[in-house]
Amino acid sequence: MARALFHPAWIPESLDPSIERLKRIRIIAGLAATLGVYTFLVGGFDFTELLTNTLTAAVVLLFLTPLTVGVMLLVWRRTGTVRELRVPLADAFKLLLLFVCALAVPVLLAWVMLGLGREDLGLFLVLCLVMLWLVVFVFAAALRVSGNFFGTGAVHRSLPALLAVVTCWLMALPDLITGDLKGFGLALGIVFILAAPLTVTGIALLELRRLKRRYGVRLADHPATQGPFPGLVLPVPAPAPAAHPVPAPGPGQPHLPVQGNPYAYPQSPYAQGTPGSPYSSPAQNPYAR
Repeated sequence: MARALFHPAWIPESLDPSIERLKRIRIIAGLAATLGVYTFLVGGFDFTELLTNTLTAAVVLLFLTPLTVGVMLLVWRRTGTVRELRVPLADAFKLLLLFVCALAVPVLLAWVMLGLGREDLGLFLVLCLVMLWLVVFVFAAALRVSGNFFGTGAVHRSLPALLAVVTCWLMALPDLITGDLKGFGLALGIVFILAAPLTVTGIALLELRRLKRRYGVRLADHPATQGPFPGLVLPVPAPAPAAHPVPAPGPGQPHLPVQGNPYAYPQSPYAQGTPGSPYSSPAQNPYAR
C-alpha cells in the first residue's frame, strides 16, 4: 500500500540502483542508531519531545520543499521556460501533502492516547494496535519518499538529492545553534547531531557526481536538456502488416514496383475504331453519292 501511494507510476525509476540501496541503508541505520543511543547512552527519551520534533519536521518539509524548488525554478528560467513543469510539480506537491498528513496522524493519535485514563484501557489497547500499523506504514512511506523525495525526480533527476541535503541540514542547525545536544556531552552531542546531515550530504554528492559523469545530468541545467539516458530503451511499436501484397519489381527496374495496373486487359482487337479491325467502319462509304 505504501508503495502504491508514495511511489506511483509517474515517478521515474532511479538511474543508479546502488544509490537507492545506500539511501535505504542510511534510513534504517539512522533510525536504529537514534533509538539505540537514546536508550542505552542517555537512558531513554522524552516521548512528548519526540512527538513535537515529528510535527516540526512535518512543518519544515511542507514549507521548505516548495521554497527550495522555487529557487531552482528561478535558476532554470535562465535557460528555458518552466511552464511544462507545472504538472510534475503539482503531482509532487500532492505527494508531499499526503506524506505530511500520514506523518501527522500517528502523532495526533499519540497525543490522544496520552490523555486517556485507566478507565479507558480497552480503547487504549485498540489505539495501540492502530498506532502500530500507522508506525509501520509511515516507516515504509519514508523508505519510498527518501529515494524520489516526493516525486521531484520527475521534475529534475538531481532535485531529490538537493532537497534531502537542504532539509537535513535545516533540521540539524537549530540544535547546534541553540546548544540542544539531546542530553549528550559537547563532543558526543555534536557528533550525534552532525552524523545525519553529513551522511546525507555524502550520499547526495555521490549521486550528483554519478548523474553528471554517467548521464550528463547537472543540477543547474534546465530539465528539458535531460534524456534520453543510456540504458533506458523506449519500446518501439511493431509495424502494421501490409493490406495488399507488394507486386514484384518490373524488368529493368529491380527497385521499383510495376507501373500501371498489372491486372488491366489489353485492348480488344474488335473494339470500334481500332486500326486493323475487320468490323471497323470504313473511312468512307463506297455507295455514298
